[in-house]
Amino acid sequence: MHMHGIVMVMSSTTPPDEHIQATGISWQARTWAMLITLCIVLFLDGLDVSMIGVALPSIGKELDLSTSTLQWLVSGYVLGYGGLLLVGGRTADLLGRRRVFLIALAVFAVASLAGGLVSTGPLLILTRFVKGLAAAFTAPTGLSIITTNFAEGPARNKALSIYTVFGAGGYSSGLIFGGLMTNVGWRWTFLLPVPVALIALAAAIVLVPRDRPAEEGGHDLWGALLSAAPMLLLVYTVVQAPTHGWASVRTIGSFALVAVLFAAFVLVEQRVKHPLVRLGILRKPTLARASLAIIAIAGSYFSWQFLVTLYLQDTLGWSPIHLAMALLPVGLMVTASAFVSGRLVDRFGTGRIIAVTMAVMAVGYFAFLRIDTAPSYWTMLLPAVVLIGVGWIGFPAINIQATSGIDDEEQGLAAGVLQTSMQVGSAIVLAITTAIVASAPSGDASPQAVLDGFRPGLIFAGAVAIAGAVIALLGLVQRRQEPGEDVELDVDLSEELAA
Repeated sequence: MHMHGIVMVMSSTTPPDEHIQATGISWQARTWAMLITLCIVLFLDGLDVSMIGVALPSIGKELDLSTSTLQWLVSGYVLGYGGLLLVGGRTADLLGRRRVFLIALAVFAVASLAGGLVSTGPLLILTRFVKGLAAAFTAPTGLSIITTNFAEGPARNKALSIYTVFGAGGYSSGLIFGGLMTNVGWRWTFLLPVPVALIALAAAIVLVPRDRPAEEGGHDLWGALLSAAPMLLLVYTVVQAPTHGWASVRTIGSFALVAVLFAAFVLVEQRVKHPLVRLGILRKPTLARASLAIIAIAGSYFSWQFLVTLYLQDTLGWSPIHLAMALLPVGLMVTASAFVSGRLVDRFGTGRIIAVTMAVMAVGYFAFLRIDTAPSYWTMLLPAVVLIGVGWIGFPAINIQATSGIDDEEQGLAAGVLQTSMQVGSAIVLAITTAIVASAPSGDASPQAVLDGFRPGLIFAGAVAIAGAVIALLGLVQRRQEPGEDVELDVDLSEELAA
């Protein structure tokens, strides 16, 4: 859809039915301010995930925490985030996006402050879990605020490109900020987001448009419980499986219980008058392909970065800052995608962009296999890092594809499905990667032996990226018409030729 005119976004005091969606691509200052506010919150979510990783050794030393306890500082966040995303997205649709966003952001700020002040492992893990819960509401709600205030087409594509880049940029920037803050003191990795979150909260109160809760939909308590319970248990089981063993009775029994809970959830949603999740939305091809693509890009990258961090930092002795600077090109490519992704999608469609960028990303993973025990940054690391960074240029296209053609009242649900796929899917891919690496002989701790043990995991990451590219290609082969895909491509090319 190409719609032109002056862009307006209602103020927080404007009646919801009177606001005008941002339909052009030349926006007013208030439109930009609202978008940047939402972007900053998503940036904090990404920053929080990666920044804590750099601080773990310092936290463990000061608080005398075991490795298994430290793991829960990361896993606790993922548990809350991945487990409640579906509930978070749908709650925003039912109770009002602005209200849910503001409350969740305030909780995130308070939990961040508490994390910087507590001095025991269990309390620290609890603050991480609460922050994950808050992010499970802010992430899909922020996305649905954008998709309901920017008309589908170039305006929404541009907004989503910028928005998703901030999320990925937050993760890549967390390595650098984490290194800097840890040098001052690990508590600053918890305290740094507090003033930023409070400023964003004040801005959101003014800038985010008021909206009415859904007139129908009820509150499907059983649906909420039966969606959260299996997601929480699934993430917990995946995180704990490497410790207890994938074939252990405990792990198999836990997966079986997850299946039973999911079956109960489907049964309830098929019978309740106003379901939490309309199961029909899961059959939408664009959302299904986007969900698989986001698992591929996030799962492969997080697995690759996990292994690279262990090898370069723990085995070869690189400092956190040295490692962060080595991976900086990925962050720069993520930032660059904000300026090009929207235009690329308008011209070529989401499927083509996802397929090409994922294929290039896979080439980067396999190029990294050339690394040795004394790697040259310029000839070994940098080429692979740049190719992997290209994959993130397709990240905004995944979000655009997922929300194309979705009704406004289900935008939060679609966002929740996509974000849940990313969090839970990437956790599963990382757990499998860890299991593959753990199965290698561990008697020799030499750099070469460690590298040899990591290679199967690196190959698996590349295979996951290839799978993402293949899925995107299959979607193109099916020749299904999507908003922003083949039809719009033909219109754009015709207009350009006419001009």
